[in-house]
Amino acid sequence: MAKISAQDLGSQPINKLLIKQAVPASIGILVMSLNILVDTIFVGNWIGSTAIAAINVVLPVSFFIAALGMSIGIGGSSIISRALGANDSKKALKTFGNQITLTLLLTISLVILGLAYKDSIILSFGGKGGIFEPAKIYYTIVLYGVPFLALCMMGNTVIRAEGKPKFAMYAMLIPSVSNLLLDYIFINVLDFGMEGAAWATSISYVFCFAYIFWFFLSKHSELKINFVHFGLSHPIVSEIGSLGFVTLARQAVVSITYLFMNNILYDLGGETSVTSYAIVGRMLMFAMFPVLGLTQGFLPIAGFNYGAQNYSRVRETIKTAIKYAMLLATLVFVLLMVFPESITRMFTTDLEVIKQTPGDMRWVFAATPIIAIQLIGAAYFQAIGKAIPALFLTLLRQGLFFIPLILILPKYYGELGVWMSFPISDVLSTMVTAYFLNREIRKNLSQ
Repeated sequence: MAKISAQDLGSQPINKLLIKQAVPASIGILVMSLNILVDTIFVGNWIGSTAIAAINVVLPVSFFIAALGMSIGIGGSSIISRALGANDSKKALKTFGNQITLTLLLTISLVILGLAYKDSIILSFGGKGGIFEPAKIYYTIVLYGVPFLALCMMGNTVIRAEGKPKFAMYAMLIPSVSNLLLDYIFINVLDFGMEGAAWATSISYVFCFAYIFWFFLSKHSELKINFVHFGLSHPIVSEIGSLGFVTLARQAVVSITYLFMNNILYDLGGETSVTSYAIVGRMLMFAMFPVLGLTQGFLPIAGFNYGAQNYSRVRETIKTAIKYAMLLATLVFVLLMVFPESITRMFTTDLEVIKQTPGDMRWVFAATPIIAIQLIGAAYFQAIGKAIPALFLTLLRQGLFFIPLILILPKYYGELGVWMSFPISDVLSTMVTAYFLNREIRKNLSQ
């Protein structure tokens, strides 16, 4: 794979550049998602279907804390991409140092609080009945590794902002492969059960951190910081916060969504419905990997060229990214509409879960072909540093449409109302995003 420098983001053909940026990101997300998918299959077949529901309870909590690292990474990387585009290396270095300091301070503080109140948190997120004990075991151990995961998420976005997607891909491959190997050893060979699944996850985060730490010390990184860069700068922290808050708010809404979904589904259908949602959730992470990878590849290209005031390249990047993403999303849609039962059987032998999940999966992915517009549109405003529209569009689908729908529709349609909420919110959020993106292009990118 050809090496990409930061300056290449402003000169290489958009088609080729987007592929170079998106393919490594997609592969990284694929392997990470495959890791979660196979991890769930291992847990479902070697421990039991209740263990799948237990992990589904823990993920929104651990991922929210880790998402602090991602939000700081994406917010800071937007600054770094634009600073490199404007040849302001001093600001890029200071931003990276501040990202590290903020990630450590915030994630360690939240992990301490999360461990102190673990029982009430697990119950709040739907860890009821037979789900509680395995969820508690998994939660406690995984939280030990969350600060390492947060640093990995932060560092990975910075690597991509430097124009080094190949190394960002490697950083995502390492924890995925190591987690699967450790899963086999700890769960299947040593029979450690939920403890084994949790330790495999936490140790894999440490391996990933070690690789990212090496990258920034090596000759491959252009960001060579020293201790002076770790001191917090109010203007930079403020800009990181305003842009990174978009990602953090999105993950907060995702966590709140899990809270509502697990509780509503447990009340309507018990552990079977919670398990079905867990399986569908894994497929959401896995099946959308090419679209999410393309969105990640889009961010530094749009940010760099916007910082360089090369608006024609920004327009071309938006158009090309949406075209490719819609094509990929349509392929995902076809596969999931045709093979939902076969997919479900990979996770479990529980006949009730196998009976229910295919129908739920079809509802969830019903509007997938158009979701690319919403993802690229929201990502564009984040890439160029416009925090308010980025925040609004990022929260649009789940915060403004989906959560109200899952609170209202089940009153009239029961559990079916929960699953109907997915495509309805996708359609509504895509329509609103398309309007704002088109207005932005006509108003600010027409020079």
